[in-house]
Amino acid sequence: MTKADLVDLIYERVGSSRKEACEVVEAVFAIMREGLRAGDRIKISGFGTFVVNQKNARRGRNPQTGTPITIDSRRVLSFKPSQVLKDLVNNGTSGKS
Repeated sequence: MTKADLVDLIYERVGSSRKEACEVVEAVFAIMREGLRAGDRIKISGFGTFVVNQKNARRGRNPQTGTPITIDSRRVLSFKPSQVLKDLVNNGTSGKS
């Protein structure tokens, strides 16, 4: 699914104009990007959690030459799906009775 597909689905289901649907999608993604850039955790109930983790510098090696190198520290984005989403993907049900 692409961003354009998402805009089309919002347009069809909500009944707003395509332009409004596009603005909403862009605004949501901009808010998420800003939050993640600031190091915030984004938790979407029933979907999952996005979190930025800090990886420290570490020793590694060049796989072609075998020479040791230092891998710089960096920030990595992680996503952990909620149990509800896992159940929907694996079983087709929300897991709720």
